[in-house]
Amino acid sequence: MFDIGMDEMALVAVVALIVIGPKDLPQVLRMCGQWVRKAREMAGEFQRGVDDMVRESGVSDLKSQVEKVADTNALRQQIENTIDPTGDIVRSLEAPKLDQPAAEPEAPSMPAPEKPPAP
Repeated sequence: MFDIGMDEMALVAVVALIVIGPKDLPQVLRMCGQWVRKAREMAGEFQRGVDDMVRESGVSDLKSQVEKVADTNALRQQIENTIDPTGDIVRSLEAPKLDQPAAEPEAPSMPAPEKPPAP
C-alpha cells in the first residue's frame, strides 16, 4: 500500500534508534504495536458493520440478479432462442461436411447443335 522497501525501513529504524535511544525503543515499539492492533480492530469492526448493512439491505440479492443478467452465455442462448427458435438458420449456415463426397451439380443440358441440311 505504501510501497516501502527494505532500505527505507532500515533508514527509519536507524533514525528511530538515534532519536529515541536504545533504552526507550522497546517501549515505543510496544506502544506502536498496540496502536496498530487497535486500528486493525476498528477497521475489522467497521467492515463487519458494512457487511451487516449490505446483508440487511438485500444488496446480495441484487448482486446475484445482476450476475445472472450479465452471464453472456445465458444472454446469448436467450437471443438465439428468440431469433431462431427452430434452429433452421443455424443449420443453413453450417459448413458442408467434407467426409462425404459432394454431389456435383448437374450441368444444364443443351440441345445438340442442328446440322445444316445437306445440299
